[in-house]
Amino acid sequence: MNLLKSVETTIANLVEGAFGRVFRSEVRPMELARKLAREMDAHRTVSVSRVYVPNEYSVWLSLEDRARYDGVEREVIDELCAYLLEHARREDLILASPPHIDFHTDERLALGEFGIQARLVRPDGHSDEHPDPPVNQEEHGQTMIYSTSARVRGGVDEARARRGAPRALLLVGARRLLVPPGGGVIGRSRDCDIVLEDAGISRRHAELRPGPDGWTIQDLGSTNGVIVNGQEIRGAQPVHTGDRVELGSTHILFELG
Repeated sequence: MNLLKSVETTIANLVEGAFGRVFRSEVRPMELARKLAREMDAHRTVSVSRVYVPNEYSVWLSLEDRARYDGVEREVIDELCAYLLEHARREDLILASPPHIDFHTDERLALGEFGIQARLVRPDGHSDEHPDPPVNQEEHGQTMIYSTSARVRGGVDEARARRGAPRALLLVGARRLLVPPGGGVIGRSRDCDIVLEDAGISRRHAELRPGPDGWTIQDLGSTNGVIVNGQEIRGAQPVHTGDRVELGSTHILFELG
């Protein structure tokens, strides 16, 4: 969950299904988040003064991928919903209700393949579409099939190992940005886990990671560096609740929740 417009148009338009059969590995949460945001963007409905987007999403997983989410599925879904909510807020998109995501299993999907169906459901619960298994795209044209040919961070095993650790929050003005459980990259690029619009921030500026001794922040070779509590850091720097982080001209308060 970014906090960001997740996928560049060229990447979103790639036909990934064939690659998924070669580079087989599990579907990871950040990949789901980015493709869910891509589906939100792809199904915009423009009215006179507003842009509405789907508020309900069906995610179809293979049997093996679904099994890997056992024990953390609810937590992952909550994170994905928060990701979509922030994405809609940043892009000035209107949701009829908070995002709702359901996971389903389709035995015809291979390991690393997943389908997403986006629907705009009115508050009365009415929708013209009904979720169906996704493999036959001619029959179920509203469901898009993706695969995990492009690897990103955030494996389910990492989420399971860290689910008991305190969550990290970044307070930027009036905004409260939730850092993914496995940490994330901060920068201007839409591919970052946490996107900040500041000309003084590099495309991939810094990285936050949890560890056995707590959270750390590290500069990723940015132009303007990372300042914690008034001191420019070198290497991985521990951060604690109340620490003040400066990236470019953006002032951030780090908190653990």
